[in-house]
Amino acid sequence: MTPNSLSRSIQSATHMELGGTSAICAIGAMIGVLFAGSTVVTPLYVIYKQEFGFSQISLTLIYAVYVIGNLTALLLFGRLSDQIGRRRAAAIAMAIAIVGALVFLFARGIASLYLGRVLSGVAIGIGAGTGTAWLAELIADDEKTRATVIATSANFAGLGIGALIAGMLAEYSPWPLQLPFAVYLFALFLMAALALWTRETVSQPLPSIAQVPMRPRIGVPTDIRAQFIAPAVTGFGAMALVGFYAALAPTMLADQLHETSHAVAGAIFLEIATVVAVGIVATQSLSSRAAMLWALALMLPSVALLVAAQLEGSIIILIIATSACGLAAGLGYRGSLQVVNQIAPADRRAEVVSAYLVCVFSGNALPVIGVGVISTLASPTSASLVFAATIAAFAFIALVFGSRYAPE
Repeated sequence: MTPNSLSRSIQSATHMELGGTSAICAIGAMIGVLFAGSTVVTPLYVIYKQEFGFSQISLTLIYAVYVIGNLTALLLFGRLSDQIGRRRAAAIAMAIAIVGALVFLFARGIASLYLGRVLSGVAIGIGAGTGTAWLAELIADDEKTRATVIATSANFAGLGIGALIAGMLAEYSPWPLQLPFAVYLFALFLMAALALWTRETVSQPLPSIAQVPMRPRIGVPTDIRAQFIAPAVTGFGAMALVGFYAALAPTMLADQLHETSHAVAGAIFLEIATVVAVGIVATQSLSSRAAMLWALALMLPSVALLVAAQLEGSIIILIIATSACGLAAGLGYRGSLQVVNQIAPADRRAEVVSAYLVCVFSGNALPVIGVGVISTLASPTSASLVFAATIAAFAFIALVFGSRYAPE
C-alpha cells in the first residue's frame, strides 16, 4: 500500500481531519518523535559496544553515518513535500523511521547499527523539513516565528525525551536493547496515524513521486559569502556540542567519571536538550545577530567546563558544563539559522539554507569522528582537549566575521 492510498484509507474510515491547534500539536509531536529516534540509541551505545565487541572508532562512525542519511535526504528530497504534499511526504518519512527502528529491534551485529542509523537519518531529514513547512502553513501568516520556535523546540525536546526513556528502560528493564525500540515503534505508529489525519496544505501536489526531480540544488551566492561564514561556523559549532553529548557522553561517564547508570546517561542528554529547547523559547526577543554572537562567546567557557569535568572526574562540573553547552547550542542554532534566512536572496533561499544545513550536519558528525580517533590513538583527555581547542578556534573566527558582517 502506498503512503497516498494509506492516507485515503484512514481518512475514509474516520471521516475526520485535524486542523487548528490539534493539527499544530500533532505535527509538532511528529517532529519530536522523529528526532527522538536519533537519541534512543544514545544510552545504548555502551551496551552495544560490550555486546558486539567493537572499538571506540567504530562507535563514533556508527553515530556519524546518521549524517549520511541526513545529507541524502537534504540533497535529494529537500523539496519533496512541496511537490507531493505534506501528508504523503510525512508518511514516507514515518515508514522509513519504522523500518529503521525494526532494524535496531532485531539487530544482531554492527552492520545492523550502521543501517539503522542511516535509515534514521533519512527519515529525520525528510520528516523535519516536511513538518517545519507544514507548521508554517498551519499557523497564521503573522506568526511564522512561532512555527520556527515550535519546530526547533520539538526537535530538541524529542532528542532529550528519547534519550531519557531509552536510558531508564535500558537500566531497569530485562530487555535493554529491545524494549526501548518496541516503545519507540508504538510512538511512531501513533504519530503516523495523527499525521495522516492532519489537514493537507499543498493545494496541487504531483500525482506521483516519479515526477519529482531529484537534482540537488545547493550553493551560496558570491556577494553574501563573507556574511555566510559566521552563521555557517556557528551552526557547525552548535551541533558539534550536541553531537559530542549524543555520541560520547555515555562513554565519558562510564570510563572517566565512573558513572555506569544508563539512566544517568539519558538524563545528561535530556539536560542539554531541555536547555536548548527552553533557551530557544526564552530568547525569542533577542535579535538573530545578538543570539549568534552570544552563542559564540559562550562556546569558549562551555568547552572549558567540559574538559574540566573530565580532568576532575566531577559529575557536578559536567552538569554545569552541560547547561552552558546547551545554552550556547540553542542560541547558536536559532540565531545562525535566522541570520541565514535574512541574508539569503529570496530566489535562492532554499539553496543557501541547504548549504547552511550541510555545515550543521557536518558539525554533528566530523568532530565526533575526530574525538573517537584521537581517543583510540592517544587518550580520551587528549581528544577532549583537541575538541575544545577546535571549537574555540572556530568560535573566534566566527566572532570576527559575525561582528563585521552579520546584519543588524
